Amino acid sequence: MKECFLSIVIPAYNEEERILPSLRSICAYLSRQDYSSEVIVVDDGSVDNTVKKINEFLNSNEGIILIKNNKNKGKGYSVKRGMLAAKGQYVFFTDADLSTPIEEVDKCLPYLNAKGYDVIIGSRSIPGADIIIHQPWYREKMGKIFNFIIRLVLMGGLIDTQCGFKGFKRDVARKVFDKCRIAGFAFDVEVLYLSKKFGFKIKELPIRWRNSILSKVSPVRHSLQMFKDLIVIKINDIKGYYG
Repeated sequence: MKECFLSIVIPAYNEEERILPSLRSICAYLSRQDYSSEVIVVDDGSVDNTVKKINEFLNSNEGIILIKNNKNKGKGYSVKRGMLAAKGQYVFFTDADLSTPIEEVDKCLPYLNAKGYDVIIGSRSIPGADIIIHQPWYREKMGKIFNFIIRLVLMGGLIDTQCGFKGFKRDVARKVFDKCRIAGFAFDVEVLYLSKKFGFKIKELPIRWRNSILSKVSPVRHSLQMFKDLIVIKINDIKGYYG
């Protein structure tokens, strides 16, 4: 049996309006490639028709895997489940709204399979990034403040930790995500913190990106939780939870 080359992991929570267009776009892209692939959707306890629509889609499309959480556990928890279940030689996770077009994988794969990098992160904040639709000004400002605090509290060297488009070599993904403990939106920071801690080589690449008006991130509630999670990550490391 031919080894799976690429896995795409999509966390989904109440995505009935966006999941089918995204799956169609991803499957159309993968159908044009000459390698084997899989798409893993992790439903995070949706209470709308997300699961129903995914099931209808996978009945007529091969290579789609649905993993269901029994209740809402958080984006970080869902991404972790998908990344650890992935069989691809290279594993990417992306947001259900495809804010980053799936075609950006073309830009990233050479860095993983030929240029010696272990982790690729999409960046909206470095030269070459193409922001088609910007976030509201206050979200952009809060993102910059959050990344500044990350550099003060945890780590430097990365400009955009929160873009929901990242790729890994399979063995790297398994080592990193196996240790992850953050279930919410700050999981990206934990993933990158662990990648640095374990000595993996990270490349930040400029990507195309468009803001979705249906974003589920609360500017106040989720931001406060993310700031708390930065401290939790630091404490977890001090206590030796990351090995």
